[in-house]
Amino acid sequence: MASLNVYSALVVLFLTCGAAMATKENDQIIKDNNCETKMGLPSVLEAFTSIFETGTISSKCCGELLGLGKVCHSALVKRTLENPLFKDLSPARIIAKSIQTWNNCLALIDSPSLSA
Repeated sequence: MASLNVYSALVVLFLTCGAAMATKENDQIIKDNNCETKMGLPSVLEAFTSIFETGTISSKCCGELLGLGKVCHSALVKRTLENPLFKDLSPARIIAKSIQTWNNCLALIDSPSLSA
C-alpha cells in the first residue's frame, strides 16, 4: 500500500508540479490539447510505471494512452523529465521507454485476438 502512495505522489507530480519547470512549448501543447484530463488515474499510474520504473501496462490503459494521443504523451513525458525530481534519470532512456510503451500499446490494441 505504501508503494501505491508513492506512485500516487509521483503521478500528482507528473501531472502538476512539472508545470513550473516545463518549456513553454510543452506547456502550450498540454494546455491546447487538454492532455491532463484525458486519462484516468489508474491508467496514468500504469503508464508512468511502465516508462519511469519497471512495469507493464494493461490493454485497458493502453487504450487510454492511445486515446491521449502521441502529441500529449510526448509532451507529458518531456515535461516530467524537466522536473528536478527526475534529474538523475537518463532522458534518452526514458524517451526510448516512452516510445517502446507507445509501440507496445499500438501492437496490443491492433492485435487481431482482441478484436475477434
